[in-house]
Amino acid sequence: MDENDHTIFVGSKPFMNYVTGVVMQFTMQNADTVVVKARGKFISKAVDIAEVASKRFLEGQVFVGEIKTDSEEFKNKEGRQVRVSTIELGLKKQ
Repeated sequence: MDENDHTIFVGSKPFMNYVTGVVMQFTMQNADTVVVKARGKFISKAVDIAEVASKRFLEGQVFVGEIKTDSEEFKNKEGRQVRVSTIELGLKKQ
């Protein structure tokens, strides 16, 4: 997945904000690929966003292509090294 792609980072905003963002990237900005990225507790939300966008709003137009999983290590607020899982879901035009 190229860094030039349109990317949506999933966090704590309402679910539909992200789905709308994905749909807008494809419809308004004519993107060929949109990457939905998340880490930790937001991974399941990212999967739901990709599914709803591709199966309900852009049915027959967009599919989930490449999926990358990884983990990142960083220092938390207490100064401990922690590892968190990450996911990138590549949505592509048919």
